[in-house]
Amino acid sequence: MKLVTAIIKPFRLDDVRNALSEVGIQGMTVSEVKGFGRQRGHTELYRGAEYVVDFLPKAKIEVAVADERVDEIIEAIVNSAKTGKVGDGKIFVTNLEQVWRIRTGESGDSAL
Repeated sequence: MKLVTAIIKPFRLDDVRNALSEVGIQGMTVSEVKGFGRQRGHTELYRGAEYVVDFLPKAKIEVAVADERVDEIIEAIVNSAKTGKVGDGKIFVTNLEQVWRIRTGESGDSAL
């Protein structure tokens, strides 16, 4: 099992959610986060004063999937989140040792 974590632009969240639904993903966790990468934030003007916005708003999506589904999940995220501009985001894949469904006590792939 794998945990696929995607950090994307917030306005692409609905597109990514729909793409994941189309490939059969039934559940995910979404968080509003802030961060920066190579783009290093930007400057804005407020009431005549310029200030630096160090951390940009992002959406973090976490999806637990079986090993054989990782590639199709990544493809769905990339195709729906990509704008071609700096700051499109990143996808991280990590191993999950075990998963339990609290309601039924199921574990492993059947708990996904």
